[in-house]
Amino acid sequence: MTLSFFTQFESPLFLGIPLIALALLLPWTLFPAPSTRWLNNRHIVLQGWFVNRFTQQLLLPLNKGGHKWAAILASLMVFLITLNMLGLLPYTFTPTTQLSLNLGLAVPFWLATVLMGLRNQPTHALGHLLPEGTPTPLIPVLIIIETISLFIRPLALGVRLTANLTAGHLLIQLIATAVFVLGPMMPTVALLTAVVLGLLTLLEVAVAMIQAYVFVLLLSLYLQENV
Repeated sequence: MTLSFFTQFESPLFLGIPLIALALLLPWTLFPAPSTRWLNNRHIVLQGWFVNRFTQQLLLPLNKGGHKWAAILASLMVFLITLNMLGLLPYTFTPTTQLSLNLGLAVPFWLATVLMGLRNQPTHALGHLLPEGTPTPLIPVLIIIETISLFIRPLALGVRLTANLTAGHLLIQLIATAVFVLGPMMPTVALLTAVVLGLLTLLEVAVAMIQAYVFVLLLSLYLQENV
């Protein structure tokens, strides 16, 4: 019974074909592109306001060199939020619970920031590996530690997003199962558990948005160090 809880994280198949690609394409169909031929509706106005406000907040600590990343970081933010929110619907699949997908997003973006720093300002980029004023005997040790911490960054990005969403989905399913089991035997306890389930669902909605924001925010901080 316990092992069946993890089947929700398996990529669904149709005729032996994984449907994760369809799940990844779905968010782009939910956001209409503004048109110059028609008057904008409330959905498009709200979408534009949200993207503009987020982009402004994201680019505040960055200099002009990092502003070139505004479109791709804003798109990534909207993409992750939509995937996380759609995954909270019943009978849906959440691609961001897959570590392979999250690493596939984290590694290229992290590598692009590192390569940009090495190309534009190699001295400053390599200077992060050795803090100023380090005693001579500690130089080799600190270089090794800083290098390891640099390469751990994309792993931390992917694991953070995967772990938070996976834990939330498992907890929701466990509490929902408890509600169905306790319903015939202890209706009062089942009702209280259902209230807790509702509050937890609201918390997971917040987690779905916050984790997408944290993912993109950390990428912008990595970018800030290299522009």
